[in-house]
Amino acid sequence: MQGNGQSALSMNVEPIIKKKSTWRKMLQNWELYLFIAPAFFYFLIFHYGPMYGIQIAFKNFIPAKGILGSPWVGFDHFERFFNSYYFWDLLWNTLSISLYELAIGFPLPIILALAFNEVKDGFFKRTVQTVTYAPHFISVVVMAGIIITFLSPSSGIIIHILTSMGIDAPAFLTDPAWFKTMYVLSGVWQSTGWGTIIYLAALSGVDPQLHEAAVMDGASRWQRIWNINIPTIVPTITILLILNMGSILGVGFEKILLLQNPLNMEASDVISTFVYRSGLVDAQYSFSTAVGLFNSVVNAILLVTVNQIARRTSETSLW
Repeated sequence: MQGNGQSALSMNVEPIIKKKSTWRKMLQNWELYLFIAPAFFYFLIFHYGPMYGIQIAFKNFIPAKGILGSPWVGFDHFERFFNSYYFWDLLWNTLSISLYELAIGFPLPIILALAFNEVKDGFFKRTVQTVTYAPHFISVVVMAGIIITFLSPSSGIIIHILTSMGIDAPAFLTDPAWFKTMYVLSGVWQSTGWGTIIYLAALSGVDPQLHEAAVMDGASRWQRIWNINIPTIVPTITILLILNMGSILGVGFEKILLLQNPLNMEASDVISTFVYRSGLVDAQYSFSTAVGLFNSVVNAILLVTVNQIARRTSETSLW
C-alpha cells in the first residue's frame, strides 16, 4: 500500500516538476522569446485572428447586422458554387495553370543549380547568376506591363521580330489558347534564377572528397552529378515539391488579373480572380468567403496527403 501511494504521489509530482522546469528554461532564455515575439504576434493578429470571419461563409452576411447578427444559411453558398455552370471551368483553369507551371518551372531551377555548380570560372558564374536573379526583383505590375508592351499587336517588339521573320504572330494577349503559356513562361523567366539559390545552398554541403574519390575511380562528370549531387539535393526537392503541391489551387491572382481581359477570360479566370471579383467588386461577401474557404481546404488536404506519401516513401517530410 505504501509503495502504491508513493508511486501515485510521484506521478502527480512529475508533471509539476516538468512544468516548473519548462518555465525556468523560458525565463533563462527570455531574450530568444523576445526576438520571436513580433513574428508570433504578427501571425496571431493578421493570420489567425481574421479566421474568426470565416463563419460568414455559412451565413448570409449583412454588414448592417454584423457577423454575429447575420442569419445562418449552412452550406447554401457552397452548393451554389458547386452547382454553378462556371465551377468546372474555374477548377480546370486553376489546376491546368498550376500543373503547367509546376511541370515547367519546378525542374528548371534544379537543372540551373546543377549547371552553376559545375561552373568554375568565378567571374562568368557571378555574371550569369546576376542576370538570372535580376528578374525576380521586378514587381508584378512592372512585369505585366513588360509583357503587354512586348506582345502588343501594334507596337510589341516580339510581334515585330516574328513578323520580320515571316511568321504570322498569334494574338498572345487575347487568344485564350496562348494565355497559359504566356503566363507560365513569363513566370519561369522571372523566378527560375532565384529558385536556384536554395539548391546551390544544398549543393554547397557536398563533401569535395566524394568528387575526388569518384574522379580517382574514373567517374565522368555526368556520373558524379547523377550519383553525388542529385542524391544530395533530393531531400530539398522533396520538401519544395510538397510545398508546391500544397498550393496547387493557390494561383496568385495579381499577374493574372493584370493580364486578364474579356477576350482571354475563358482561359484566365481562376478561383482567386473569381473570389476577388465576387467579394470586392460584386460585394458578395459570404459567397466569396465560401469559395475561398473551399480553395484553402483543398490546398490543406493536398498538402497533408502529399506529405504523408513522401513520409511513407522516403525519409523526408514536413512533419
